[in-house]
Amino acid sequence: MKILAFGASNSSKSINKKFVTSVSKYYKEFDDVKEIIDLNNYAMPVFSVDLEAEIGIPQQALDFAAKIDWADFILISFAENNGNYNAYYKNIIDWVSRIKGRKIFNGKPVFLLATSPGARGGQSVLSIAEARLPFDGAKVLDTFSLPEFNNNFEEGKGVTNMLLRSQLEAKVRKTKRTLKELFEGKTENN
Repeated sequence: MKILAFGASNSSKSINKKFVTSVSKYYKEFDDVKEIIDLNNYAMPVFSVDLEAEIGIPQQALDFAAKIDWADFILISFAENNGNYNAYYKNIIDWVSRIKGRKIFNGKPVFLLATSPGARGGQSVLSIAEARLPFDGAKVLDTFSLPEFNNNFEEGKGVTNMLLRSQLEAKVRKTKRTLKELFEGKTENN
């Protein structure tokens, strides 16, 4: 199984990239190949229909779509900016959505995460993503929000709050069971 993971942020010090990288380690028995990408590698002009008519779909949008198509399972940790998506992430998916004949996530199973320094842990953006991504072709397996990142996470150790760690690990086990069912079904049908 190929796993794609990314923090939906363009911050060079993204706590969401740190968090999703840590969570991806729970899937080691599934990750024949795992890739953690940096959204900064997909820089594009701000989407507009006028610009699309002028320049077409940027290569970076095609490259991002190819990463999604390559993956069997996607982990995303959403940064929250003013209660919504990070604008950089939103711009990427706006461009990808314009590629003819595809939904952004093309039926891929995803585990949605969010974290922030605050007590709500990015719950607003996570709720938006959970409601929106199925329309974008994602099969949402579960969600998890980590509040107060600076108090509940340590690099190299992951989630340090035992209650939150237990909740995360329960959701990881659930997604693993679902992935196993999904991919055993694919193997039997091929």
